[in-house]
Amino acid sequence: MTRPTLFDAQAREVLQQPVIVRVSTITPAGYPHTVPVWFMLDGDDLIIFGEGSTQKVRHVRANPKGCFAIGGDPPGSPGYLIEGDFTVEEDPDHTWAGKITRHYEPPQQAEASLAEWKELDLVVLRLKVRRVIKV
Repeated sequence: MTRPTLFDAQAREVLQQPVIVRVSTITPAGYPHTVPVWFMLDGDDLIIFGEGSTQKVRHVRANPKGCFAIGGDPPGSPGYLIEGDFTVEEDPDHTWAGKITRHYEPPQQAEASLAEWKELDLVVLRLKVRRVIKV
């Protein structure tokens, strides 16, 4: 049985654009830690990548709750707050890093960035969406 999508057509259109989103994770003290990131939609999951040692990854390992904020620019355009639970996945071949980087950068720049990152321990943070709020 297929679960219904959490995104309407307008939200899905916004989520398919290569725009910078703000992702928030929870610090050990309980405060939000918000950073700008690149992302991609994978079905109804939102995917970002980063080095395994970054604060956002450490936060997710300790507390999987988080959210994405997207849209609202220019004023009057649709914006969304997307809440859910993160999982951390290994990405030894940098598959997701490659997909996301190529979504944001021109081909030559993307390949240069990926070559620069090839020795990094990159992981995937996958947000399993629980709630979508149109703002």
